[in-house]
Amino acid sequence: MTMSHIDVLHAEAITGLILAGGRGSRMGGVDKGLQNFNGVPLALHTLMRLSPQVGEIMINANRNLAAYESFGVPVWPDSTALGEYAGPLAGFLTGLERCETPYMLTVPCDTPLFPQDLVARMAQAFAREEADFAVATAPEEDGQLRPQPVFCLMRTGLLESLVRFTQGGGRKIDAWTALHKTVVVPFDRPGDDAHGFFNANTLAELHQLESRLD
Repeated sequence: MTMSHIDVLHAEAITGLILAGGRGSRMGGVDKGLQNFNGVPLALHTLMRLSPQVGEIMINANRNLAAYESFGVPVWPDSTALGEYAGPLAGFLTGLERCETPYMLTVPCDTPLFPQDLVARMAQAFAREEADFAVATAPEEDGQLRPQPVFCLMRTGLLESLVRFTQGGGRKIDAWTALHKTVVVPFDRPGDDAHGFFNANTLAELHQLESRLD
């Protein structure tokens, strides 16, 4: 008899991967994960928020590696197979290659108010549906729920599928997850922060988010 997701899907079975490997082009080319949010680098803030929710954490970054390594968790740059700055799936690929737990959850470094029960709710839906992926959805300004594909819980065994997908030229997260059983997890309950999945693409947006915590 095989073990079901429900038996194994607890925090210790999940590695959190913080995606900090982008160019930061909309922030003028700065390294986004090292920009301060309330006095703490964004990636470190993300690490502290995610840490209690998962068993292990690693960071995907492509520059200033020593700065990221100073946060005390493993740091892995994109594999060069996809070319430079090939987008979030390059980070997913690197994470799955290095992940030592049965499950991996990705979060971007630029969304500092993500829910503190993110992993619990993603894991619950994932286990209930015996899915391959769980993807968060959250309301945008028009009130419509939109997928947040960079918030993605997956089985580590999907590495081979991702290698095939990217070797075939695929670069979009939702095009890959669509090939497998995916459960969407809505974060629109009363009490959920409407800005929980708001990502800071510019320094002005980052300061806007900071002001929400004052």
